[in-house]
Amino acid sequence: MPTPLHTYDYAIVRLVPRVERGEFINAGVIFSCKTAGYLRAKVAFDEARFAALAPKADPHDLRAALLSIPAICEGGVAAGPLRHLSSRERFDWLVAPRSSSLQVSPVHTGRCGDLTLALDKLFDRMVAVAV
Repeated sequence: MPTPLHTYDYAIVRLVPRVERGEFINAGVIFSCKTAGYLRAKVAFDEARFAALAPKADPHDLRAALLSIPAICEGGVAAGPLRHLSSRERFDWLVAPRSSSLQVSPVHTGRCGDLTLALDKLFDRMVAVAV
């Protein structure tokens, strides 16, 4: 019997150290499957790439905001007041357009048999830097 396919939505998280320049670094993936109640994010803060775009900027607050995304997805106490929202409401909040230094791409849709594997593949293709 074939593996059932899940329809999912995802957005790429972007660090924009200097908003006025419009340059960004792909820094994560927010991934949701409403029918499976699945909401996860995978993020990475690349110090060297950040420093290349904004050598004089302090990355502390931006790194903290980026690292809060997986906690918001999990919805526990670490998500703060957002923990009271459904997983889809948290996804919608996370992917809402912003003009800050932490932005997301438009939402895209896909289908897969294994949600965690699909998230890992998207992260490897869109965020991870091959060495």
